[in-house]
Amino acid sequence: MSVLLDVDQLRTFVVIAETGSFTRAAEVVHKTQSAVSMQMKRLEERIERPLFVRDGRVSKLTEDGERLLDYARRIVKLNVEAVAAFGSEELTGRVRLGVPDDYADRYLPDIMARFSRVYPGVELTVFCEPSIELLGRVERNEIDIAIVTSSGVHRASEIFRQERLLWVTSSRHATHLDTPLPLALGRPTCQWRAAAIDGLDSMGRAHRLLFSSGNAGAISAAVLAGLAVSVLPTSGLRPGMRVLTPAEGFPELSPCRIGLLRNPHERSALADALAGHIISSLDNLSAGAAAAE
Repeated sequence: MSVLLDVDQLRTFVVIAETGSFTRAAEVVHKTQSAVSMQMKRLEERIERPLFVRDGRVSKLTEDGERLLDYARRIVKLNVEAVAAFGSEELTGRVRLGVPDDYADRYLPDIMARFSRVYPGVELTVFCEPSIELLGRVERNEIDIAIVTSSGVHRASEIFRQERLLWVTSSRHATHLDTPLPLALGRPTCQWRAAAIDGLDSMGRAHRLLFSSGNAGAISAAVLAGLAVSVLPTSGLRPGMRVLTPAEGFPELSPCRIGLLRNPHERSALADALAGHIISSLDNLSAGAAAAE
């Protein structure tokens, strides 16, 4: 078999694999569901293998689909990098990025530095807000692209990174032994807050919400002061924090999945270029990126 795979089809294939849905994938890639289905039919014809099998409402990958997924991620990523490398001199203007402050401290400096080096004539405007608020800004056409924690409840995002979600306490205090357990968590809409409370409730462990904030710095301050226990992704760990384990009575939490949301109202070369830099910087799902983590 000697064929060239279509990059656009591969990108759609990756999004379907991440969302488990042709309908949600269509939202992400800005195509109709019938167009997405036709793309996958043609991709299956090219490789002469079935890629999906239905499991209720979810589209799951076949064994051949799983084999193709890693190749698809790498091909799409390399294509984005190649386009950015040769198109940088032509791009000027303004692009608006949204990012939760949970990720901003660790990831934003590298993203901004790399993007500014390649596109010195572009103005980058950054909004640091919780994922749920960034979702609203994207829908209202107030930002071009957003890095968000993906829940699968709201509009589908392009997943490019996964991190462990961890219980943390101060390394200088024994706050985790208090009863009821004092907690510092996000706002009521925060997915990590819901995961923490559900985990403790399932164990029957008494707890109380001592601090609630949408600001990651405030949550970390409460933990470092020895006032409360919290849950944070790996990227949120700071010096002076200690990770709590199941052996200490803290349940395992589902991983945190990080993705991109693009403006559904309009697409721009600047937003696509920024998306490429974000994925290139933060991707840990492709085989090469995961090995480097």
